[in-house]
Amino acid sequence: MSSGTDNASEFDLIRTLFAPLAVGFEGAFELGDDAAVFSCSPSSELVVTKDAMVAGVHFLEDDFADNIARKLIRTNLSDMAAMGATPRHYLLAIALNERCNEQWLKTFAKALHDDQSTFGVHLIGGDTVSTNGPLTLSLTMMGEVPRGKALRRNGASAGDLLCVSGTIGDAALGLALATGNIPTVSADDTEFLTSRYFLPEPRVELGEKLVEMATACLDISDGLLADINHICEQSHVAAEVLSDAIPLSKSAQALVKRDEKLWQLIFGGGDDYELAFTIPPSSRDQLEWLSTETGVPLSVIGTVIAGEGVKVFSKDGSEVAVKSMGWQHR
Repeated sequence: MSSGTDNASEFDLIRTLFAPLAVGFEGAFELGDDAAVFSCSPSSELVVTKDAMVAGVHFLEDDFADNIARKLIRTNLSDMAAMGATPRHYLLAIALNERCNEQWLKTFAKALHDDQSTFGVHLIGGDTVSTNGPLTLSLTMMGEVPRGKALRRNGASAGDLLCVSGTIGDAALGLALATGNIPTVSADDTEFLTSRYFLPEPRVELGEKLVEMATACLDISDGLLADINHICEQSHVAAEVLSDAIPLSKSAQALVKRDEKLWQLIFGGGDDYELAFTIPPSSRDQLEWLSTETGVPLSVIGTVIAGEGVKVFSKDGSEVAVKSMGWQHR
């Protein structure tokens, strides 16, 4: 390894910090072999996702090691939730730079341990390299879903109800506060909103239960409207969103009340990692039960219609101008 790991060898790093994360899953062989071995139950299918994160792009360069580790694993868990899958194992690749000394690595590994214990997953392999560039991380998550039941983006139909979990826009507002792009607010509001950016809450249990109800689903990472549009494109439909129905936290309400221009961050800010999903109208009465069952607030924010694209309307029926629907991938 480079000097960024205090001259520790790659094998020392694996043995002391990462092999303990594989304890509990025999097929990982304590990370001592070239690959891991596992199998799905006969009634399930394997679900695989990968996310990469680069310092200065996907997280702040001066962010703490534990925040980075937990966001990395949680964004992948959110992808599992969006597919209705139960997460099982993950692979980790890290390109370490000079910032990543021994204490940084210990903190990073401890945060992974805490989160994988919470969500019931195990590290089963990966790779560590050094770089002269920005800290770069990649995590591949694997899970299981009942055969033929994976949630997709392509199942929405005209007449379906458009729903979201939790509250929307907190993470984008939190990032804007953390980077000084909007004026500060109360200490409590700042702490809440920035924590929503640094530490998303993957809706794994909700995703698993939506398997029998939702017609389409994804997680909100690029921005509310951009991600709803992904469902529309894959399902060959359009959507109408009611701005007044979009659920906002009390902290977000305080900010948009002070400056209505911040609604643009609600529409397209991204990084919430809540679920957006569609259900048939006949399932509306089940939402309250599902919310109680999972402890996650659920809201109907619009309707799926024939056509293409996403439009936002206010309570009086007028169309709301949207400057940006969200993040555009290159």
